[in-house]
Amino acid sequence: MIKHLFRLFLLTGLVFTGFYRAVAQDAITGVVKDESGQGLPGATVVEKGSTKYALTDIDGKFSIPPAKEFPFTLQISITGFQQQEIEIYEQPSEAVEIVLKTANLLDEVVVVGYGEQKRKDITGSVASVPIEIKSQPVASVERLLQGSVAGAVVTQTSGQPGGGVSVQIRGNNSITAGSDPLYVIDGFPVNNDYGLTDAGVTDGSKINPLSSINTADIENIDVLKDASATAIYGSRGANGVVIITTKSGSKNKSSINYDAYYGSQKVLRTIPLLNAAQWWQLRKDAAANSGKTASIPTISGYSLDTTGVGTDWQDAAFRSASIQSHNLSILSGSDKTKLAISGNYFKQNGILQNTDFRRFSARINLDHQYSDRLRIFTSLNASNTKANVAPSAIVGNLLQTPPSLPIYQDNGTFVVNSPFESALQNPINSLYNQLNETITNRFLGNVSGEYTIADGLKAKVLIGADVVGNKQNRYLPSTTSEGQALSGDAIVGSVFTANWLNENTISYDKEFNEKNKINAVAGFTAQVSQTKGAIAEAAGFATDAFEYNNLATGITSIAPRSLANKWSLASYLGRVNYIFDERYLFTLTLRADGSSKFGSGNKWGYFPSAAIGWNVNEEKFFQRFKKISLLKLRLSAGQTGNQNIPAYQSLSQLAYFRYNFSNTTVSGFAPNTVPNPNLGWEKTFQTDFGVDLGLFKNRINIIADYYYKKTTDLLLTRTVPGTSGLSDFYNGQASVVYQNIGAVSNQGIELYINSRNTEGAFKWNTIFIVSKNTNKILSLGDGVDQIIPVISNPSIAKVGYPLGSFIVYKTDGIIQEGDAPLTPQQNKSPGGQKYKDINGDGVITQAGDRVVIKNQPALTGGITNTFNYKGFDLTIFFQASLGGKLYNANRANLELGTGYVNGSDVLLNRWTPTNTNTDVKAAYQDPAITISDRFIEDATYYRLKNLSFGYTFPKELLSKLRIENLRLYVSAQNPKTWTKYTGFDPEVSLNGQSLINKGVDQGVYPNNKSYQVGLSLTF
Repeated sequence: MIKHLFRLFLLTGLVFTGFYRAVAQDAITGVVKDESGQGLPGATVVEKGSTKYALTDIDGKFSIPPAKEFPFTLQISITGFQQQEIEIYEQPSEAVEIVLKTANLLDEVVVVGYGEQKRKDITGSVASVPIEIKSQPVASVERLLQGSVAGAVVTQTSGQPGGGVSVQIRGNNSITAGSDPLYVIDGFPVNNDYGLTDAGVTDGSKINPLSSINTADIENIDVLKDASATAIYGSRGANGVVIITTKSGSKNKSSINYDAYYGSQKVLRTIPLLNAAQWWQLRKDAAANSGKTASIPTISGYSLDTTGVGTDWQDAAFRSASIQSHNLSILSGSDKTKLAISGNYFKQNGILQNTDFRRFSARINLDHQYSDRLRIFTSLNASNTKANVAPSAIVGNLLQTPPSLPIYQDNGTFVVNSPFESALQNPINSLYNQLNETITNRFLGNVSGEYTIADGLKAKVLIGADVVGNKQNRYLPSTTSEGQALSGDAIVGSVFTANWLNENTISYDKEFNEKNKINAVAGFTAQVSQTKGAIAEAAGFATDAFEYNNLATGITSIAPRSLANKWSLASYLGRVNYIFDERYLFTLTLRADGSSKFGSGNKWGYFPSAAIGWNVNEEKFFQRFKKISLLKLRLSAGQTGNQNIPAYQSLSQLAYFRYNFSNTTVSGFAPNTVPNPNLGWEKTFQTDFGVDLGLFKNRINIIADYYYKKTTDLLLTRTVPGTSGLSDFYNGQASVVYQNIGAVSNQGIELYINSRNTEGAFKWNTIFIVSKNTNKILSLGDGVDQIIPVISNPSIAKVGYPLGSFIVYKTDGIIQEGDAPLTPQQNKSPGGQKYKDINGDGVITQAGDRVVIKNQPALTGGITNTFNYKGFDLTIFFQASLGGKLYNANRANLELGTGYVNGSDVLLNRWTPTNTNTDVKAAYQDPAITISDRFIEDATYYRLKNLSFGYTFPKELLSKLRIENLRLYVSAQNPKTWTKYTGFDPEVSLNGQSLINKGVDQGVYPNNKSYQVGLSLTF
């Protein structure tokens, strides 16, 4: 008896002293609800410190295997709600009920430069791409910014699969220097430099360097917009910073995820053109009005259609094209290690025949707590992409090639050229038989170690590399017009870039007396980039069989070309955030950058910023405003810079020349550029005032900003006069020099609204953004009021006007009988186009009668509605741009009415002696285009950007198959666009580094609309 009492006493003592723990016998069951009492499906319930976890079913219920012993902690989390932990001390007698509070928008952790902050502690302007937008099936990450981030204007420069995208954040700061933002991918800063993926061989759209990044790997996208947020990146923050964080593993949880979709694409619209009979009549009328007779060219091997429909070149070129993506990822982790491994296959066939883009990519992210003090991070990404590119002239040829011409000759071979005055190539022959491919291998990775020196004090060292190799191949066979004269032309080229980075930072994060918080970072970084490339070419091949693979067999050898350049950047950085009593926020930032691209006395630039914030809702006097749960005021000012120009622009460069001495040609070199030792930084000073507002327990969150930016010392190119003797005559190019001249301003407003409209079983959430930016050129240097890059182009940069403006003649109707023939055109008879005499001198001249028309959108924005009900989800995303303009150069060509090329169907309403009440000029053999306001069109559009409908299967149904999660969905991209623009697509612009030419639609590969079915599967 005494022995049993002793054992009971000992057991009781062990229990109370913690040496003995009760053992759980049964599974822990429960339900996860929101504050309204509705079950939350898809919540993750993890037994902290183990690998055991469960996902809640459609009603929010879960069952998790028992722990080995009590007590233990359950950690519950789901997107949109605050994470919660509960202690389980004994076997529950009934199901555990857990209520999650809705996450406060300002409690979100946001990645900023060289660290993280809670949104409520941020003093700068930082936006995040919503989760609803990140799931869109797109080829490159920039497209996810469109319509989802206030102040970001995303423009397609080509619909070519894998093709270019232009991004401006808060307007255009520069003119001829780079204007796209800096992208920071898992801590590695990269510019979207098209030179990385362009060896200079292919003809057509350049492939977007960021298309090598698998968008399915992306966890978060944060956009830094004002100087307080971007100044930590100094010389590269002037155009904004996009921070991309890829997915990592989870502690004590493992999953295998497979995401895939397959779909079909088609061109948004085609352009209405004349058929063969209509075009032939146009040809006859143009000849007759010019005092000539239309004749049928002498041809052999095929016949021309002059009475029927003829060839629809657009129908022959455009196709329904497939798009597919397959992504497999493994996410795992333990107490000390988080691991993410993923692989992706993406294939997009182009809507133009024989064009496509294919990507293989793989990623490994590792986060390992090596010891109590040392933490190691690794992010490695490798990709291989290949694209077959549409030749640059294809779209223009499709529209202009006469419909009377057949695709094939009678013997089944392709017709090569148009026999008419404009000797256009057969575009279908070019599409199918030109070889125009680009292949890119890219490795982007970094390894870093973070060491905790003391409580709150950490040191971090990062070493990274971005290595890009691009190989391009082009072959023009003798069966095409482009290669016929040369008996085949083969070109191969390669460019290799190695970009190395070392960052050394020390951070301090500490809270004192529960009221004082300090977060600081300081460091030194160094980056070196080296590029080498070469091009070889030969022509005159006996056979096309070898294509580009045997240059030695070409009879005609062409001098090879090669290049090499190198630049480096060294930087010191520091930032201090101080928070007092959760109410008052202060941020100071300073970065010093030294760039090898600038003159010896101007290599270093200094970029400071300061910001303050006030959480008004934390004040005692504000507590009576019960419906306002958040009110935060922000004010920031600072300076950032831009160094995005080619290397060696401050130095005099040599060019190759041939000289003749005593009838002997010798090789030599001579200067071809002017040195500019004073070349220095382009600088942008920005101020920002922001308000963050939360209403009704943060069911409605509003973020509003006003900003003003002024960029001075523009890195602007000037053409060196040929009389200087410095023009590069051998390469046929005029010499240019970069100078720090001119200024540009941008000012605007941004509004973001996130509203949880309904809660409970039926959830409806709305995200609305809208922004307005006003861009103005303030100066172009002493004595310079305007820059017109090409006289045959409508673009102009003019002081007092925004970039992208046009200089054109103003039309004034059609010349009628008895009118004065006010026109610069050859056709001055009735039926010709009449223009306004601006200076009143009675004649139309370039110098006196052209006007400048402003061009910039009045508003850009987007609205996303997300609905959820018992496993069903629906996302509807609209995007819009209002008030912008486009110069439709395609339309200008199609309304010439010469009969040399095909024309728009509006020419059916052309002026004739019996049809005088029209605004379409008469047919006439005047091949010159007069650049006028007739071809400037309203580019306003409203677009249903994304429509997605999905269903997530109940957990109890999937558990029998040992599947954690299964979602099936259908989606549509760009299914409907509302616009008055008559071109292929109002979301378009000429590709090119200079922003002067933006807003011109000329032969750009059109955009597409697509429909997909997909699934997300988790084991």
